[in-house]
Amino acid sequence: MDFVAIDFETATGARDSACSVALVEVRAGRIADSYYTLIRPPENCYNAFNIGIHGITEEETEDAPDFSGVWAELERRLEGKLVIAHNAYFDMGVLRACLVRYALDWPSFAYCDTVAIARRVWPELPNHKLHTVADHLHLKFRHHDALEDAKACAAIPLRASEDEEGETFRAFARRVGVRIVSFA
Repeated sequence: MDFVAIDFETATGARDSACSVALVEVRAGRIADSYYTLIRPPENCYNAFNIGIHGITEEETEDAPDFSGVWAELERRLEGKLVIAHNAYFDMGVLRACLVRYALDWPSFAYCDTVAIARRVWPELPNHKLHTVADHLHLKFRHHDALEDAKACAAIPLRASEDEEGETFRAFARRVGVRIVSFA
């Protein structure tokens, strides 16, 4: 099973205000690589609500690159891959908004939402938020830390498919009935 899990944190309610991103690459069913970086959001502007969620402040990102400064590395890690995110609507929206804001070329990749996977595989859970699913899977992690969230996200399809050794992500998605869609 090969895929890349992604997670963004934002500085404000604006989708183009990414302040951190993490990617976790899974190859042959094992975490093979990870990447994390802080990002200076536009005008390095934060709101208290978002700081309260993730704890990242303007002081931490003052000298960080803006999104265009990290894009080459992100694009290299996303291009042509199968990407997953927990609540992919949010993370793909952040990616799209940042690409538009900085007039960057769009990558070509397919993605899948792990919320949909969790709903199909564990319908008995009271909800399918990342911390609820992680608790169900007995994962210890710091919620709203992008790298920790990406690792927890990666664990969802790995744990859901552990009885099907050698299964590809696409075969797993078909089996559980979740969609894989194109980013573009």
